[in-house]
Order: sequence, then structure tokens, then C-alpha cells
Amino acid sequence: MTRTFSTHSVQILALFGELDNGLDKELVSEYVAGLQQEDGSFVGDKWGEVDTRFSYCALNCLALLGKLDKINVKKATDFVSKCRNFDGGYGAVPGAESHAGQIFCCVAALAIGGAVDEIDKNLLGWWLCERQLPCGGLNGRPEKKEDVCYSWWVLSALSILGKIPWISREKLAKFILRCQDNKDGGISDRPENMPDVFHTFFGVAALSLLGYPTFKKVDPVFALPVEAIQKLGIKKLYPS
Repeated sequence: MTRTFSTHSVQILALFGELDNGLDKELVSEYVAGLQQEDGSFVGDKWGEVDTRFSYCALNCLALLGKLDKINVKKATDFVSKCRNFDGGYGAVPGAESHAGQIFCCVAALAIGGAVDEIDKNLLGWWLCERQLPCGGLNGRPEKKEDVCYSWWVLSALSILGKIPWISREKLAKFILRCQDNKDGGISDRPENMPDVFHTFFGVAALSLLGYPTFKKVDPVFALPVEAIQKLGIKKLYPS
């Protein structure tokens, strides 16, 4: 089993308030903790791939379970910090290209690990806000097309940093809504494309971060409703 699937399973149980109904928290946390390497990084499974996505998944999962004490949190955040680049962004491993998806994972991981102060907030904030294109949508890195999924990856990181006002909320919201299919209601990556559940989730989550009317507030660190995080007794890890 990979760390990603383990984390998503725990998130679903947390969403429905079922973490205490049959889940062997000790066994799950021991499995996740066992994937931490000597340098603080995490592998995704027995095959040994190292990636900051796995660092985030591990910290997310263990925080939801109340088991962060199972790992060396300082080493975990130190490894993530080593993945920071000259532009303020973060990659999958030290020296890898900055990418919005990895940046969300790294910023959220550092937030969970209590190491947000290690981020160059202004430099990274500028890199993130430069992802907004004239159409209002966001891309994942320079010279790439806009995509609804980056509405979440970029916006959640900006939210944790307290920098959402650095982009045009109105233009982004309009872009996401243009990507909604008028017939089936789903959201696609770009207007007129085929909707799917992946982009629908990220579009809805981003609209929540933008304060869309009637939407429940989503936590930008855990990608879960704020009320679910509050019920677990986890303190707020972001300023906005």
C-alpha cells in the first residue's frame, strides 16, 4: 500500500467522523512512520521513491491520527526546506524544478510541522501570484497553460501564506465557473473540455477558499472541511 492511498483513506474517515470506529490507528501510524528515511524524507512504499508529496502525505496522515510523535518532525521539515529553490518555490527533491503541486505539499507539510517561518513568504508569494494568466486561471509553472487543478494547488499555498489578496479572486472564480459543464454540473480542466471528478473537487475546494456563497470553508492545509479539523482538536495552521 502506498502512503498516498493511506492518507486519502484517513482523510475520508476524518471527513465522516469515523477515525475511532474500527481503524487501527497504531498500526497505520507505525506503517507511515516506518517509511521515514535517515535524512528526514519519506519513501512512498517499499520501492523506495523519495518525493515531497510523500512528506506531506505522512505529516497529514499522522496529524489527523494524532500521531506526529511517531516520527522525527524536525528532520521531516528540514528535508522539505532543502527542496526550496532560488525562486522561492519547492520541488520533489532537492534541486528539482519548482512546481505548484509540490509547493502546496511542501508549504502544507511545513505548516503541519510548525516550520512555516522557514519559507520565504514574499518571494514564494510572488512566484505563486505570477501563475495567474490573463484568462483568470492559474498554471503550475511558467509557460504552461491554465488548469483548474492549480486553482487549488496555488490558492491553498497562498492561503497558508496569507497572500490570497495578491491575485484576482474575481477573475479566478469566473475562470473556474466557466469550466463547469452546464448539463452535468461537473468541472473540467479548461472551458469546453470534458469534466471529471478530479477537477470538480479542486474547483469546488478553490471556490471555498475564495469564499464562494453557501460553500463550507475548507482547510487549505488538510484539504478537508474546517469543521472536520476543528472536531479533531487540530489548531488552525494558517492566518487567512
